[in-house]
Amino acid sequence: MAKKILLLAGDFVEDYEVMVPFQMLVMAGHRVDAVCPGRKAGDTVKTAVHDFEGDQTYTEKPGHCFALNADFDAIDPAGYDGLVIPGGRAPEYLRLEPKVLEVVRHFAEAEKPIAAICHGAQLLSAARMIEGREISCYPAVAPEVELAGAKYIGPNADYSNAHVDRNFVTAPAWPAHPAWMRAFLELLGTRIET
Repeated sequence: MAKKILLLAGDFVEDYEVMVPFQMLVMAGHRVDAVCPGRKAGDTVKTAVHDFEGDQTYTEKPGHCFALNADFDAIDPAGYDGLVIPGGRAPEYLRLEPKVLEVVRHFAEAEKPIAAICHGAQLLSAARMIEGREISCYPAVAPEVELAGAKYIGPNADYSNAHVDRNFVTAPAWPAHPAWMRAFLELLGTRIET
């Protein structure tokens, strides 16, 4: 059965972490509303491509423009079955928006499936909804996760791992898309034949 999914985006969201989950969830038959505070359906957000090239941290390059298909101001979180929080730069400033944190709290309190990847855990930490949970994220976000009372689950050697703790599906970075989206789809009750 098709589910209605909310995806939180913002300027300089990580390119793969917004586009690939959006496309995968639509391909699986779900309706995905991609929103950004201050933007409306038809507007776009700029993305950034983060890559692992042997430096001490990821590199960042300009990505694409990602089209939003719903109005942030019009959303009612109660009408959604799940939440996707991509990483990149967007969570860094989206966590300053009280309504964004209210949205995250709604999904956490209702125990609806939440998929957060990479820096997306910054929104989980800022919403103060992960105390006592196990959360994966990009290693640079680990201190915030731990300060919010969660146990940090680090990446495996190639960053392809995802972690499930009840309704939370978290992952360290875009190489985890297959495991991360598979686990999120399972929480949504979506059956994918392999």
